[in-house]
Amino acid sequence: AWAAGLAEARVALDELGRRVEPRAGWDDLVLPETQRAILREIVAHVRQRATVYAEWGFEAVLRRGLGVTALFAGGSGTGKTLAAEVIAGELGLDLFVIDLSQVVSKYIGETEKNLRRVFDAAERGGALLLFDEADALFGKRSEVKDSHDRYANLEVSYLLMRMESYRGLAILTTNMKKALDPAFLRRIRFVVEFPFPGTRERAEIWRRVVPPGVPAEGLDVDRLAQLAVAGGSIRNIALSAAFLAADEGSPLRMRHLLAAARTEYLKHERSLTPAEVDGWV
Repeated sequence: AWAAGLAEARVALDELGRRVEPRAGWDDLVLPETQRAILREIVAHVRQRATVYAEWGFEAVLRRGLGVTALFAGGSGTGKTLAAEVIAGELGLDLFVIDLSQVVSKYIGETEKNLRRVFDAAERGGALLLFDEADALFGKRSEVKDSHDRYANLEVSYLLMRMESYRGLAILTTNMKKALDPAFLRRIRFVVEFPFPGTRERAEIWRRVVPPGVPAEGLDVDRLAQLAVAGGSIRNIALSAAFLAADEGSPLRMRHLLAAARTEYLKHERSLTPAEVDGWV
């Protein structure tokens, strides 16, 4: 019956999001110890909920807010989705990234109906829900000027209620924590800030991102760490450079990484500075 429920839940969730196979582990996360400790605490809250709520009696004391909720705040590529993947893998849960553009509807009442479908399906299948770039739905609740504003506020209230009663783990990500309603933040159990990586952290990401089987010549991790980019972009650059080298039939070299970095920067409408690529080639 559980397997059937899981299969049914996956079908329902696939319509409003995408399933991510959790493959990353703790060693893939380059984060300060403070953040890593909070992530481990989140795992403990999910793992020990039966003990604390049922056996120790905290369920009767709290009455609401039994769901484990977390907000991951930080710029693009700083490891928010990766951290959710690590937690899902640790807990043996499916990870579903919910596409809010599919959930939020301009039609009155439709957003709430879609949210209900997401949570009902996740309850059946025991999934970790990741609401990506949650600002779209959870921004500062508007002053009520018309019926649409009133329904938007009802949708946020409904979401908060479902998150608090959800018997699993719901994680929200945001690039703009300041845009979120303070009343909403108060009802989130964990808030984890994902900082932009410094030079030392970037060097560590570079060390981990190039697999040991890659034929490489003259790679200088300290020079690569001069690039002011987050982990997501580092992974993109490393992968693109590997394709350039493979297409040439050549070992991976700094010049391939330079070409890939230019492409990545163009994507973000940025230009490489001389200081970032000093001594690369």
